[in-house]
This record gives sequence, structure tokens and C-alpha cells, in this order.
Amino acid sequence: MNCSGDLSKDLRCDENLLNRMKSNLSDFDYIPQERDDLKRAAVAITVIDIAHNPDLFGIPYKTSWKDNAAVILTRRAFRLKRHAGQWALPGGRMEDGETPEETALRELAEEVGLDLSPKAVIGRLDDYITHSGFVITPVVVWGGTQKDLTPNPSEVASIHRIPLSEFLRQDAPILEEVADSIHPVLLMPVGTGSIASPTAALLFQFREVAFLGHYTRVLQFEQPLFARQ
Repeated sequence: MNCSGDLSKDLRCDENLLNRMKSNLSDFDYIPQERDDLKRAAVAITVIDIAHNPDLFGIPYKTSWKDNAAVILTRRAFRLKRHAGQWALPGGRMEDGETPEETALRELAEEVGLDLSPKAVIGRLDDYITHSGFVITPVVVWGGTQKDLTPNPSEVASIHRIPLSEFLRQDAPILEEVADSIHPVLLMPVGTGSIASPTAALLFQFREVAFLGHYTRVLQFEQPLFARQ
């Protein structure tokens, strides 16, 4: 897989980054999980321009980010029955007859107002099984220089464009022991806080595979107790 090149230049939301991710994902053999006893869902890991002075939730804005790539994350609406207020990737349950790619693109449009064609899909990562009874398929999507995003208030409290550089921090990932498992919980630091798995595990594999070109698996990592509901 492609690990070469100037990583600082590849942080820009341009054709070089797109080609890098396409190459790395085309070489990656993602592992599906065939589980008829679990519900199916898909999420979109969307790379997009950092745009104009974005709301980064606790991360001081830097003018050097203006040409840099970011990943779309949301804060789930606070009145939702499950996982209210938590960090999330745009996504949701797959409808009958849908592919994961179709679900991810539909949820992008519904949750953040980003309507993209199937050509925007770059590839997939490994399916991830959650304690809440889902198999999640992560779909990597190219959002490009799209500037305007609009949260759906019934599902999304706020939209955040997190700089790709945040996921490349030297203190990422954070691994924490949990009492009921031999495997640690994986978290990704963002700003002055952190994102928990399963979202963090998907973001870590995105970093490792799509950007760095490493064959890294994440299904073994645990989720914190609050994310298991």
C-alpha cells in the first residue's frame, strides 16, 4: 500500500489526497461481517474542505487549516432516545434493498444536507460489530470543496469539520482498559477532548488505511459502557 509522499502536502483537500486514498483503499481487502442476527447500518467517512472558520468544538482555529482536508462529524441531537449528544459519523440503518454505499450517501443528504453522486464513494473499511446490535459498514466518501452543510435538527445538533491533522496526532489513539474485556477501549483525541468507539475505531482505521496505507484492523477494540446502549 502507498505510504510514500509528503504527508503535509497530502493534508490538503485536493487531487493528490484523493488519489492517495483511492490507491490505498483499492489495495485494502476489507472484511465483511455476515450476521443475520444483527441489524445492518452504514456510515459515511467524508473528506471535505475545512471551509471558512469552521466550528471545531474546542479546537482553536488556525489559519493554516484554510486549505486543509477535514472529516465530517456530527453531534447527535440531544433529544434522541439513543446516543443523544454523542459524536457520530453521518449514517444510519440500511433500508431494504440498499447497499452500504447507498445508505451512506442517503444519510449524508438527510443529516447534513450534502447530496453527492455514487462517484463520490472511494471505498470501504472493515465492518464493525457494536454491543447495541449493529453491523456498521464504513464507506469512505469524497466531499471535495463543498462549502455549505445544513444540520437536520431532528437528528443532528451540530456539524463539525475536524481537520485530518487531528487524527494524525502523536497521542492517537488512546487505549483504556475496561473491566469486562481483555481488549482495551479505543478513543481518538480531538481538541481538548476525545471521541469514543465505535466512531473512534472507524476513524482510526480510516487514518491507518486510507491515509497512511497500513493494513490495520480494529474489530477487536472495545466500546465504553456508555456507548453500548
